[in-house]
Amino acid sequence: MVNVVLTVPDHVKNEIGLFPWVNWSEVAREEVLRKEIFERYLKTGRLTDEDWEFCEKIDWHPVDELPLKDEFIKKLKDTEKGRFVKVESLDEMFEG
Repeated sequence: MVNVVLTVPDHVKNEIGLFPWVNWSEVAREEVLRKEIFERYLKTGRLTDEDWEFCEKIDWHPVDELPLKDEFIKKLKDTEKGRFVKVESLDEMFEG
């Protein structure tokens, strides 16, 4: 495996120093892998079993990075205009 050196501003180095328990190499590795998976997903529309396992592990899916479709945004706005009931507590929601 190769080492990569990053140049970061002082304030970023100071922030990193506040979290000594974080494995920053693993954070960087995961981010690079996310980018690779995202690019592959854009080209093929599919995930390999290995990609899927990684996505499940970090609770992420490439589709999360895509912009919302116009028809979905319209559906959300229509839902917002729907009928709502105001409740004071969770118990009130589940009363028979």
